[in-house]
Amino acid sequence: MQLRQGFDGTVGNTPLIRLEGLSAETGCEILGKAEFLNPGGSVKDRAALWMVREHERTGALAPGGTVVEGTAGNTGIGLVHVCNARGYRCIIYMPDNQSREKVALLETLGAEVRQVPVVPYKDPMNYQKQAGRFAESLPGAVWANQFDNTANRRAHEEGTGPEIWAQTDGRLDAFVAATGTGGTLAGVSRYLKAQRPDIRTVLADPMGSALYAWVKTGEATMSKGPSITEGIGNSRVTENLAGTPLDDAVQVGDQDMVDMVYRQMHEDGWFFGSSTGINLCAAVQVAKQLGPGHTIVTILCDGGGRYQSRLFNPEFLAEKGLKIPRD
Repeated sequence: MQLRQGFDGTVGNTPLIRLEGLSAETGCEILGKAEFLNPGGSVKDRAALWMVREHERTGALAPGGTVVEGTAGNTGIGLVHVCNARGYRCIIYMPDNQSREKVALLETLGAEVRQVPVVPYKDPMNYQKQAGRFAESLPGAVWANQFDNTANRRAHEEGTGPEIWAQTDGRLDAFVAATGTGGTLAGVSRYLKAQRPDIRTVLADPMGSALYAWVKTGEATMSKGPSITEGIGNSRVTENLAGTPLDDAVQVGDQDMVDMVYRQMHEDGWFFGSSTGINLCAAVQVAKQLGPGHTIVTILCDGGGRYQSRLFNPEFLAEKGLKIPRD
């Protein structure tokens, strides 16, 4: 029998999928790593598992302990799954502008969710900083610290990157991904560059983020925003992202992302979230830059069900000046 062992054993080894419409349009192979097929439903399952294991390895997290994290949603969902499987309590600090579906799912899974007002990272009341302070105050608790805990990056350097290399037989020209914590892009890029330095690694950024400017100019300067995307973009360079070899960056506006997500749903049958929409738009930009005959790999981060009240809500989109594409 070919079996996977429990929740841990089901994280990773996701398929690599050819996006047929985009591949035909560009003359390139546009391939998506199907991270929505992880057991917790997103790419963040990998980081969650690696970070919990790291805290266990150091002895900071003992049986019956508590994991605290500040997250826009998917890392928290991954963490509460891992905590449930390993017997830990999970407390999530979350900005109060995230989709209600993610809050409801976290609570259903058993996390204690504390929604806090959105403030910049430099503010001491930022959700990440509140999570860190609370973890320090609670006996037996650890702060996952996904932005600066490099176990996040290692999850992709040891898992996602080698999987992509094997699934393409090493025949790829570019890897492109959006980043919030930096873990996915940094880990995969580091692994692929170690195999073949000529593989282009490209950061995809929504508006209202400083990472596009950082790659292009070396200065983390915020672009005009905000964006309706959740969990990607950043005002700073995290420990996970710092020092990563990146060749380029592209920006994607919200309307282009919305158009892409709805196109994938209506033309190819896929129901993706906003981060995946950014990634696919960026992959098409990179394909057009490189020209036909190239292979570009990106990340299919999660499904659209976590964004129905926002991305798939006509009233919400209209309030943001965005339009649902029509046939």
